[in-house]
Amino acid sequence: MKVSDFIAEFLQKKGIKSVFELSGGMITHLLDSISQKTDIHIYTMHHEQSAAFAAEACGRITGLPGIALATSGPGATNLLTGIGSCFFDSSPAIFITGQVNRHEQKGKRNIRQLGFQETDIVTMAKPVTKASFQIDDPARVEQIFEDAYRIALEGRPGPVLIDIPMDIQRAQIEPQYKEQAQDNYVTVKDEVIKQLVLDLKKAKNPLILAGRGIKASGSQTFFSEFIVHTKIPVVTTLLGIDTISYDHPQRVGFIGSYGNRWANMAIGECDLLVVLGSRLDIRQTGADVNFFSNRKIYHIDCEIGEINNRIKGCIEISADLKSFFHHFKDYYGNQTFDVKTEWIKQINSLKEAWPDVKELSPKGINPNEFIHSLSKVSKAAKAYLADVGSHQMWCAQSIELEEGQYFLTSGGMGAMGFALPASIGTSISLNKNPVVVIIGDGCMQINIQELQTIVRNNLPVKIVVLNNRTLGMIRQFQDTHFESRYQSTYWGYDAPDFAKVALAYGIDSKTIVAPEETEEAVEWFWTEENRHKPQLLQVMIDPHTNTYPKIAFGKPITEMEPFFKPVDMEST
Repeated sequence: MKVSDFIAEFLQKKGIKSVFELSGGMITHLLDSISQKTDIHIYTMHHEQSAAFAAEACGRITGLPGIALATSGPGATNLLTGIGSCFFDSSPAIFITGQVNRHEQKGKRNIRQLGFQETDIVTMAKPVTKASFQIDDPARVEQIFEDAYRIALEGRPGPVLIDIPMDIQRAQIEPQYKEQAQDNYVTVKDEVIKQLVLDLKKAKNPLILAGRGIKASGSQTFFSEFIVHTKIPVVTTLLGIDTISYDHPQRVGFIGSYGNRWANMAIGECDLLVVLGSRLDIRQTGADVNFFSNRKIYHIDCEIGEINNRIKGCIEISADLKSFFHHFKDYYGNQTFDVKTEWIKQINSLKEAWPDVKELSPKGINPNEFIHSLSKVSKAAKAYLADVGSHQMWCAQSIELEEGQYFLTSGGMGAMGFALPASIGTSISLNKNPVVVIIGDGCMQINIQELQTIVRNNLPVKIVVLNNRTLGMIRQFQDTHFESRYQSTYWGYDAPDFAKVALAYGIDSKTIVAPEETEEAVEWFWTEENRHKPQLLQVMIDPHTNTYPKIAFGKPITEMEPFFKPVDMEST
């Protein structure tokens, strides 16, 4: 069997339904085999970075590795930002790159390059992959692909790269089709879980912090059962927003550098914190890690290195979340937990005192109010995708997710340009159902070419461009630290009329500039005529609209700018 045919059939047998690529000479054998030998749909993007982001989204939604292909040299290097995004945000993916023929490789010669576009992508990718392979022998193809698939999914999911010389792609092999062993649950120390149960019952102000690990481990159903059983209020990280619906009675809010002020204050008031699938990075906790020392913290994570890393003194439960929930249910499923009535009243009073829509008093459209209005009417959307910047935080603060709706964004990498191509992978993975992209003018210009991919595949992607004509989060930083010298954010920066750009691609578009236009504009997405087609709504935001609240530099998570009291907010 030809190697490229084996690879195509391997992917199909593993349940892969879509791959993303930008064609190049060194992957032509692979593309031909996938198209001729399988039912896998090949989606051609207009940049390899976009292919990587689309594959990442596909991996997050399906739980199977997203697949992206690129040719050697610039094709392979263009994947790297997306590979890094998968690595930091625990997204399973396999990236397949073509390479020059083995006889064209420089090997150990003291030269920079021998073959045209020859580039050592394996070495470049190693720091941001779980494993990187270059296949140097056709006999190793089957085992390497089996290993790559397993590695991408086991433990904390992530990306694997396989670099395949063109002469190997066209070589002949005799596959053995060996069955891979299935993973079992990891043993969890019962004495620690027993103590956790006692502490949950004893605590007056307990909280659960829900992170990306819940979705990454395929534990959403178990998590939902766990919180209903224990009756503990839930705060979320940026990547954990979609673990609990907006209207769930136990939902508190989103924490972090730009989190809901009341949610950060709830962290400050809690006496027990149960961390599920979050690495407690600086964007979640702020710089003052000592602030966390006066409460008991149970940290459940599949990577032991993340426990007691920044936040010290945590009680360690080193296990994947499926194993944790499985053990908890089997051994303590008959335990009863009381509703912490006074604690919930205290949290609700904080919510009422610090409403998200009162944190800003902008001229024109209030972005937090807009996000509430958008999500109230967007129940038909299967997912929201936020890009990176001010709009990302406004969205995280105010999005009203329904049960089962996804929320995707670039967390650890913080890659501008993520949302538009990721929306392609998301919609495709959700049977081409509608998804909503919330993106800023800066991010929109990074992968704007993928509007053509959306049109070509008739994907119902609803694009909201929050256009403040500036790189707003950095502009805000310049206000604080550089006496409002707006170099490269407002000075020397510009954006087009995105409504006109959309029309050039054949996408219906609108622009709104005033709050009273919001209701009609967001309903326009979901009319019977428009529901299943791409659209773009440009929302003009005042350039000086800040992203608030924000943890004050060097301060605890509870001390956020601007330094208003609740009563002061009512008077703004």
